Amino acid sequence: MFNNFLARLALLMTALAPALATAIEEPAYELVASWDDSGVEIRYYEPKVLATTNMASGESSGFRLLAGYIFGGNAAEQKIEMTAPVQRTMPADNGGEMAFVMPAKFGLEDLPAPNDQRVRFVQEPAYHAAVIRFSGRMTEESVDEQWQLLSEFLAEKGIETLGPPTLNQYNPPWTLPFMRRNEIIIPVTYPIVDDTRTASRQVSSR
Repeated sequence: MFNNFLARLALLMTALAPALATAIEEPAYELVASWDDSGVEIRYYEPKVLATTNMASGESSGFRLLAGYIFGGNAAEQKIEMTAPVQRTMPADNGGEMAFVMPAKFGLEDLPAPNDQRVRFVQEPAYHAAVIRFSGRMTEESVDEQWQLLSEFLAEKGIETLGPPTLNQYNPPWTLPFMRRNEIIIPVTYPIVDDTRTASRQVSSR
């Protein structure tokens, strides 16, 4: 099921290639801490607005609904810039949610009403998150492996999680596997006392 989901999502993203090619806006965050040996980062994300929908009606239905909204399927027939990443809840079973991050210039009150009421909006407050990045084609095995690494790292460091993880994809499907950027992101309680970490502070909106 997971691999079928990815295959159908790739086909949809390929159809939207012109828009995705310029999808460079990403959520702004501050890099708070990083551990070079594990590849784990702690980030502080600014508040953002998500357009979300449920994937219960089919593996690729979430992407179709959200893409339809930003490409004019709304009360104003307004086109909204595609951003990165495409986010979904874990695991990818039916009933999960998919989300697009709305461009930073939009607040909840600025977004036109969707034509399809299955598209909903969420105002996500600022939060700390633990992140692990990995490349390659996403498979059930690779995602499980990275999630296990992140979970074990957080347990070892005594970092408490505050919600479910999300899987985030930043690249269009024609990107070479070794150049792809995938991330598992999970809200956490931070800071903690840990002198072994390598800390840095950097504002990012890549």
